Amino acid sequence: MIRAIIIDDEVDAREALRMTLAKYCPDVTILRCCETPPLGLEAIEILEPDLVFLDVQMPGMSGFDLLQQIKKINFAVIFVTAFDRYAIKAIKFSALDYLLKPVDVDDLMQAVQKVKAQALLSRPPYHYQSALNNSQHTSGKIEKLAVPTHDGIDFYLTDDIIYCQADGSYTTLFLKGKPKQLVCKKLIDFENLLTESGFCRVHHSSLINLKHILKYVKGEGGYVILTDNHHVDISRRKKEEFLQLLDRL
Repeated sequence: MIRAIIIDDEVDAREALRMTLAKYCPDVTILRCCETPPLGLEAIEILEPDLVFLDVQMPGMSGFDLLQQIKKINFAVIFVTAFDRYAIKAIKFSALDYLLKPVDVDDLMQAVQKVKAQALLSRPPYHYQSALNNSQHTSGKIEKLAVPTHDGIDFYLTDDIIYCQADGSYTTLFLKGKPKQLVCKKLIDFENLLTESGFCRVHHSSLINLKHILKYVKGEGGYVILTDNHHVDISRRKKEEFLQLLDRL
């Protein structure tokens, strides 16, 4: 049995989620439904749940702000949100779970099953810290990127990332004045999070930081020379988008 708390300022959303869980996820026991973040914090401290369904957008204190108040996150979190692309990008980058409002029954059952199957009740808290850091930038522009690893979080100034190169299910980060780093994230994950921070996917295997372009050499697709003297090809498919971005610099 999974002991859970719902924290959401919308009464209809709380009740709908509670009723859906009761009908389709009977192994989830709702300990309390909380309409404000302070009440949610109090319930977490007193009831020590296994799982928290946490609304992202709430007045006064967001779901991310709430988690920042907790010294040790020893429970699983399933974020519940209306469409917020910046929050969703941060959540997905940290491999966390979320549900879009109105909550779909199949998505809910899948999220709960994932909590059970992958033993996420003991997920290390630094996975949440990564999402908290990357979600603070409501404009979508990130100055410091938090990348969750197997033993913690690595932080990278986005201005120091020259380009990212796909390596199967991994990505190699080429950094200013530092050794390159192999990260257990796909290139698409970095593209989704960094596009609005001045990065451009110029090839199926390359995501470049436009600030680090020294020269563009024309051709069928052409290529760029970056500040570390690497040459990165521009695919024909990406050429027009890339040139439009260059015009805005």
